[in-house]
Amino acid sequence: MTTLIQMGMFKRVSLFDYQAMCKTNPHSVSSARPLLSSFYALASTFKWFLSNVLLFLLEFNFCSFWHSEHFADAYVPKKKWNVLQPCDTEYPSFIYEPSVKETNSIIKCGRCQKMFVVQQIPESNLLMLVVQGDCDCSRQYPPITLVPKEVKYNASVKCDRMRSQKVRRRPESCHSYHPQENANDCGGASFIRLSGPLLLLCLSRAALVS
Repeated sequence: MTTLIQMGMFKRVSLFDYQAMCKTNPHSVSSARPLLSSFYALASTFKWFLSNVLLFLLEFNFCSFWHSEHFADAYVPKKKWNVLQPCDTEYPSFIYEPSVKETNSIIKCGRCQKMFVVQQIPESNLLMLVVQGDCDCSRQYPPITLVPKEVKYNASVKCDRMRSQKVRRRPESCHSYHPQENANDCGGASFIRLSGPLLLLCLSRAALVS
């Protein structure tokens, strides 16, 4: 695919998805947090100690001292949930250049070389690609993925985008008629009637066959 792009048979364009969802970064740090780091450490320690004491009191019972065989430890696997947030993503797309009907080339891949031929199938939007398969070029030419990537905006661009995005609302009027539309062509299926002779012919043929 990289060679076809370099030869001009395909053109790479970037598409944007403005309604995507991206994973949040759990290791984000605030600029004001280091000023209160000691207080956060003490609060976290006290919270951990208090939660463990409460769990111990809730799980503690005297019956377990002499009836321990009636109890079993339950283990619930913890699921890792990814928190998503709205974002903009960018992913590549490729446009075929119709002026190039047929092309061929040789790709040099270290100790071997790979030959390929591309030809457009007439009266269709398909391409026939014939590639020599005994040469591996995955190291020299990595695959082109269509995985979307998050678009990072700076503070000014992000602020302008938030101002430009307006809430979508319904149109003020309903356009249910067009001057070039013929209303007589609509709803004509309700006037279709069953042909009597054709029905009798089908019934008689079914009776003869049975």
